[in-house]
Amino acid sequence: MGRVFLVELGGRGYRCRFCNSPLALADDVLSKSFNCRQGRAFLFSNVVNITVGAEEERLMISGMHTVEDIFCCCCGQILGWKYVAAHDKNQKYKEGKFVLERWRIMEEVTDDFSLEAHPGLSDAENA
Repeated sequence: MGRVFLVELGGRGYRCRFCNSPLALADDVLSKSFNCRQGRAFLFSNVVNITVGAEEERLMISGMHTVEDIFCCCCGQILGWKYVAAHDKNQKYKEGKFVLERWRIMEEVTDDFSLEAHPGLSDAENA
């Protein structure tokens, strides 16, 4: 197998819980109200650093879909699935979108938020 080159993302995002590889930006979240067998899941418009499995027909809560499982390109852990085709016209908006299972990803902590304490003025200093 060849060398794996990761796409680095700029901004707040989500990473693989198992190997910390970047997966998606927070701005690419379309919905946080999806469900999977193991709990909550997020719908994304774009995901990086993944490989896809074979297409298969899968019966889901919302009906029959053609999907591909998606895996982390670094550690190989299954992360969720990609909607290839929806058989119900009301579900067509999912086509080409990605679902990441919430327990398999973690929200990235950025340096934009700091908990450093800074001296401020107290009432005693103002007197």
